[in-house]
Amino acid sequence: MSLVIITGAPGAGKTTLLLALQARGHTIVGDSARTIIQDRRRRGLSPRPSASEFTRETLRMDIENYVHHAATPGHVFFDRSVLDALCSLDRVAPLNESELNMWLSTYQYCPKVFVLPPWKAIYVNDDERDHTFEHAEWVNSVTQEWYRRFDRYQLIEVPKASVAKRCTYVLQALANSDA
Repeated sequence: MSLVIITGAPGAGKTTLLLALQARGHTIVGDSARTIIQDRRRRGLSPRPSASEFTRETLRMDIENYVHHAATPGHVFFDRSVLDALCSLDRVAPLNESELNMWLSTYQYCPKVFVLPPWKAIYVNDDERDHTFEHAEWVNSVTQEWYRRFDRYQLIEVPKASVAKRCTYVLQALANSDA
């Protein structure tokens, strides 16, 4: 089992990459935040509740996804993760080191974390992504700083390339660590 995180900027191609990985036979888990926003819109609610409520709902859903896929054979690719949700939670209600260590021990992912950097050429807004490109750059920066706090994760920037090349890049990087 290998739970693999695909993280980085909004609008950088994470969903497209995940769908390409799924087409190659891998299990994928979509972005919880996007799912929450879609569900809220279907129910006639504002897209996002308060930052605290939104963060806690994202964390709850990411934990459910982790638990559901923890025993899945092969690689499981996540569009963000419990760790990304904790990054948001820490910004709303800072976690002390003891809490953080408990979370990190409980929810462990593949040590290679793939980062899709902001890419203006492909960035578009949609019903769930209503922020500016500059916001995407900020999210990417905050996310990378968060992962760098932990010795256990190696950030690997996925090059700005075709979907097929990105997919191959990720799979080769994982195969190299399996060897």
